[in-house]
Amino acid sequence: MRPDSPDAPAEAPDPQGTARSSFAESFAGADSQADAERRRGLRQMKLVALGFLVAATVVFLVCTWAQSRGAGPWVGYVRAAAEAGMVGALADWFAVTALFKHPLGLPIPHTAIIRKKKDQLGEGLGTFVRENFLSSAVVETKIRDAEIAGRLGKWLAEPVNAARVASESATVLRVLVELLRDEDVQQVIDKMIVRRIAEPQWGPPVGRVLGTLIAENRQEALIQLLCDRAFEWSLNAGETIERVVIRDSPSWSPKFVDQLLGDRIHRELMDFTDKVRRNPNHELRQSANRFLFEFSNDLQNDAATIAKAESVKEQLMARDEVSNAAETAWRTLKRLVLEGVDDPSSALRSRVADSVVRIGESLCSDAELRDKVDNWIVRAAQHLVSQYGVEITAIITETIERWDADEASRRIELHVGRDLQFIRINGTVVGSLAGLVIYTAAQFLF
Repeated sequence: MRPDSPDAPAEAPDPQGTARSSFAESFAGADSQADAERRRGLRQMKLVALGFLVAATVVFLVCTWAQSRGAGPWVGYVRAAAEAGMVGALADWFAVTALFKHPLGLPIPHTAIIRKKKDQLGEGLGTFVRENFLSSAVVETKIRDAEIAGRLGKWLAEPVNAARVASESATVLRVLVELLRDEDVQQVIDKMIVRRIAEPQWGPPVGRVLGTLIAENRQEALIQLLCDRAFEWSLNAGETIERVVIRDSPSWSPKFVDQLLGDRIHRELMDFTDKVRRNPNHELRQSANRFLFEFSNDLQNDAATIAKAESVKEQLMARDEVSNAAETAWRTLKRLVLEGVDDPSSALRSRVADSVVRIGESLCSDAELRDKVDNWIVRAAQHLVSQYGVEITAIITETIERWDADEASRRIELHVGRDLQFIRINGTVVGSLAGLVIYTAAQFLF
């Protein structure tokens, strides 16, 4: 049944063939003007190499005819050179042609090497690149010779470049903020911060912190502050005390007696608070220290105190301000970020630019810092090539494997074939010289 018959079964699609065809079409259409120039140069060099072969052949035929007519001995030297040049030209023509195709279309073994060994060549090229360009030693040498940290520092130290970095950073930050969904961020903040704060018991950790502060005598500053404020309040509490005494005294009590009593209470209060604030070892201050110590111990060990602390925690966490903390925090942060990145003169951009300049200046002036940065870059690059070197060079191997064999052979010949024609030319010239030397030596020796 003919393939074009209506009853002929449809051929199964060949994905590999389709890929090769599409690759060949895209490959053939790429850079057509440059390819045309290469093709023109390749044809010219082939004609030049063929001209050398034709010239050697013509000389050989003329010399052969001249020898048959009894020409002088010099003709033998020329004939030998031309004959050897012909052999060299033909041998090199065969060698160059055998790289890309079968010479004269004959399926001679070990010809059309690139077409047949395309995949092996790709694998070998990938291995060569990995071993000679992606080795740890080569990568380290190249990175250290590049002095990346020093160059980066000089670039970042320029205010114009720092402003550019700040602008690009602001753009990236804006994109990230806009990509994030408010609900997701609020949920993360709530789970990672708010819920984490509410999960454990507050009593024991607060008690441990309070116990540490007491052991280091840190509470004295707070107690001293309270004593100073109490004394300051007592200085101006005369009217308040008098008003309370008059209000709570019996109706039959004379007013001047209430005033005398109020004044006495006021003086006693001022004297008492003054003694407390001046004497670090005052009994009231010692009592406060004992209370704080016992309270810190109860927070850690007393079940009732711990339960009361939990009750306080639950009351605090139930407040709207706390339950909406994640939403409020994210909205505030988002608003500040968006306002900062949109305004070129914002404090956010200014701080980023200043930070970038300082980083650049530090890299320029601090040799130890530059060495650290270079070492970080070297270690990162070495890790990449050691872990992913095979995957990186696999791009070369897999790409060549996807190439169509005939198209790959043609393209490679188009790129390097012109230079390879010099092999044919050199083969003709070197062969002629070798033939002349051999013939001359034979004439003198025999």
